Amino acid sequence: MLETMRYTTKFLLSALAASQFPEPTVPEIAFLGRSNVGKSSLLNALVGEKAAKVSSTPGRTRAINFFQILDEKQRPKMNFADLPGYGYAKISKSISAGWGEFIDPYLGSRSTLELCVCLVDSNVPPQQSDAHLLDWLRGADREFVLVATKVDRLSGNERTRNLAALKRELGVEEILAISAKTGLGVKELWTRIEEAGIKV
Repeated sequence: MLETMRYTTKFLLSALAASQFPEPTVPEIAFLGRSNVGKSSLLNALVGEKAAKVSSTPGRTRAINFFQILDEKQRPKMNFADLPGYGYAKISKSISAGWGEFIDPYLGSRSTLELCVCLVDSNVPPQQSDAHLLDWLRGADREFVLVATKVDRLSGNERTRNLAALKRELGVEEILAISAKTGLGVKELWTRIEEAGIKV
């Protein structure tokens, strides 16, 4: 196991409105990405247990799910916020429109939000919805790290080519290659998360 697995995880709550957010007492790390990008698998790889349910039907999550990250003495250190996936065609427009009522306030106003982990699928060409998200975060002056998931499915040459295309099209200088299956990049992502949390 990784050195960072001294943490344990506890499901906190699911919020469907800003009034249901937990008290802003510890640093929070938000996880965002298109549906089927592997967000739940990455969360489980980070915490070393099945904290987030991996659904066979992408786009099922409607709420912001909060997980409490505890240290070895069971003291709350930070929260992970698992945001609903976006860009999934089977989700009705009425539901998608309603998300803005509590997701925009969370990303724009949450005082304890220290880092947004933005996931993109390394096997999929750059998507306009991902570019829009990054532009929104830049406009809101939110710190983010771009993570390319499922890199274990690519050959070395494919990985190099796809990551270069994602960086170019999404306008970022750095992208962290991750595989929830093999653990590649998980330790590096934990380093970024801990650095963000320590700043508070």
